[in-house]
Amino acid sequence: MNLMHGTWEPRPAVRWEDGFLSGNGHHGALVFGEPNDERVVVTHHTLVRPNGAEHAHPPHLADRLPALQDRLLAGDLDAAESFTDGRELQWVQPFHPAFQVRLRGTPDALTKAGAPAEPSTGAPPYRRSVDFTTGVTQTEYEGHRSRVFVSRADDVIVQHVIAPDLDITLDHRLPGAPAGLAVGNGAVLTPEGALLTLRVRYPGSETAYTGVTLVVVTGGRTELTPPGVRVTGADSVLLLTRVRRHTGEPDTEPLVHALRELVPNADDPNADDPCTHLLDRHTIPHRTAYTRVTLDLHADPAERSLPGSELLTHPDSPALLERLFAAGRYHLLSASGLLPPRLTGLWTGDWDTAWSGAFTNDANLNLQTASAATAALPEASKALASLIHGQLDDWAENARTVFGARGVVAPAHTDGESGLSYHFSREYPLHLWTAGADWLLKPLVDHDETRGSRDPRTAAALAEVARFYEDFLNRTDDEGRLVVVPSYSPENRPANGSWGAINAAMDLSAARHALLTAADYHPGPDADRWRALADRLPPHRVNSDGALAEWAHPGLDDSYDHRHLSHLYGVWPLDEITPYDTPDLAAAAHRALELRGAENDSAHGHLHHALIAARLRDGDRVAHALGQVLKGDFFHNSLMSAHYPNRDVYNADAAHTLPAVLVETLVQSTPDRLVLLPALPAAYPHGELQGIRTRFGAVLDLTWSPHEATVRLRPTRSRRVELRTSAGAEPLDLVAGEDRVLTLRAW
Repeated sequence: MNLMHGTWEPRPAVRWEDGFLSGNGHHGALVFGEPNDERVVVTHHTLVRPNGAEHAHPPHLADRLPALQDRLLAGDLDAAESFTDGRELQWVQPFHPAFQVRLRGTPDALTKAGAPAEPSTGAPPYRRSVDFTTGVTQTEYEGHRSRVFVSRADDVIVQHVIAPDLDITLDHRLPGAPAGLAVGNGAVLTPEGALLTLRVRYPGSETAYTGVTLVVVTGGRTELTPPGVRVTGADSVLLLTRVRRHTGEPDTEPLVHALRELVPNADDPNADDPCTHLLDRHTIPHRTAYTRVTLDLHADPAERSLPGSELLTHPDSPALLERLFAAGRYHLLSASGLLPPRLTGLWTGDWDTAWSGAFTNDANLNLQTASAATAALPEASKALASLIHGQLDDWAENARTVFGARGVVAPAHTDGESGLSYHFSREYPLHLWTAGADWLLKPLVDHDETRGSRDPRTAAALAEVARFYEDFLNRTDDEGRLVVVPSYSPENRPANGSWGAINAAMDLSAARHALLTAADYHPGPDADRWRALADRLPPHRVNSDGALAEWAHPGLDDSYDHRHLSHLYGVWPLDEITPYDTPDLAAAAHRALELRGAENDSAHGHLHHALIAARLRDGDRVAHALGQVLKGDFFHNSLMSAHYPNRDVYNADAAHTLPAVLVETLVQSTPDRLVLLPALPAAYPHGELQGIRTRFGAVLDLTWSPHEATVRLRPTRSRRVELRTSAGAEPLDLVAGEDRVLTLRAW
């Protein structure tokens, strides 16, 4: 295993949070446990527990909207607090694990493999690892070797174990499992070895899920030990696992048949090694995706060889940033498929997932998928598209029932099943937030730009967002400018007002961007009308501190100490405010960034800060924000991250967002501009970034040192773009199919 593209540990993962991860965007596997008690926690994107949210709908408030708008515009800053139907806060259906596949050895084996290698004790060695290029987690100690991966080709969790004696069970008893689960286990002997099933029905619901594991035994003997099986004297054991969520009683025969189809017949050339056959089929699509982009910071080889837990104690090491960049890409790819990554990616070892393990659309999902287009992970972009397009009918219901409008409004939270806006409260009036659709669609627009063609589904969704604004933007100020009212800046409030306000900067930027982007996708009369509407939106306001105000409406004071940076949406991810086109607004945005506090030290807040700082060419501020995360104990030994310092609350925000931060410090692009090395932290004077996709249709490789940088562009489209470095701007002509090499002495 190349240690730039994997990680390892010399000790077992006693905590599930430290377990190594594998996934294919549908199924997930989390591998942890002591020697001779290995556990593979099985997850699936569809596994959410009914909690009443499956019947929830957005509040019917459209007939009360005009009165609320009147009150807010008349100066009643608390008017939105009563804009509700009186319901209690309803969380979305919580994401949860299915079960653990538990492999126990014999007591005799336990005495042989109880500790890591220590020269002073002579104990036998222990090593566990994960190879990012293949998605294989591996555990080795005396008398035992196991490999686990989740096949991207066959959608199955594969475990291959070399150990003579094993007790194998499927166990749903994980932390936080609710009382009242109806659980049924099954175990039967088969010609291959055995078949294990586990069916779990949720309390008070007809909804359930079923897991099936086919146990293929080579050599030895298999016997039933309900609820599992015991294998003795085997040469090897292969386990193939799938899980399905369903209503009522499922027919498991198709599941079993599909698993058996994956095992080669005796006369098949692959019969002697079915695991390698399955791994080869999986590795082709996985490795192709993972290796498209690489980062090399010329780190010390000795530090590159360290186990992840030790490398995390070297927060200033380039080797750590290399490994976290690689791990972030690996985990993002592994969590993206049927749906994009959740707050926990695709993994959890606990039924009590924080914030329901949801898709949180007002920062978290957006940050996690930020690198998808530029860092060449279309798998993540397509997963995001799957979530969006599967919920557009629900988004339309949000627009109708809350705002009385055509078009669509995205929810701030979703469990992946429902896109309805029912999760809100007085302190979090998320049903008032109208910018979500634009933010969620922005990565899909970036994806279209990198590949040079437009997805008609994205075009259709953009038109629906524009139609919403046509109906919703129906109030004006004294100067005839349109007013966004009510307006919500996630998840903050004015210092002198309530959460529901007027002209939040994010709402202005999102409305303007949505209308102009829809017009660009749909030339003609609609485009003319949408551009005219965008032109009537008010400008941003600069407050008395010289900062871009979070609310452009006069009289609304800023609240600076907050984890979200919603008001700087125009800087990142949009290109509305830049140091090149709008230098005065960029200076005000930079002042707003300087004044912003970290509030509760959320990882997403620090890295959101870094992304904005990179756009504003502030490498020192990027380095400080990165340092808060790297020095704040945010990463588990698995290199999955936490929401808070000291590894508090398992959460994928930092892990998945960090690659985007590093790319933004090195390369930024629009359809008409290339910005090189805008915010490189001084701690990384040498490096190579390979395979970046630009929004003007070129693949880019970058090599830099303290004295020189070299860029190779491989354009797929002919285009003139503006090249920006620290030396200024110059035109750059690119011809499709002709490589262009640039050498820079200053940037």
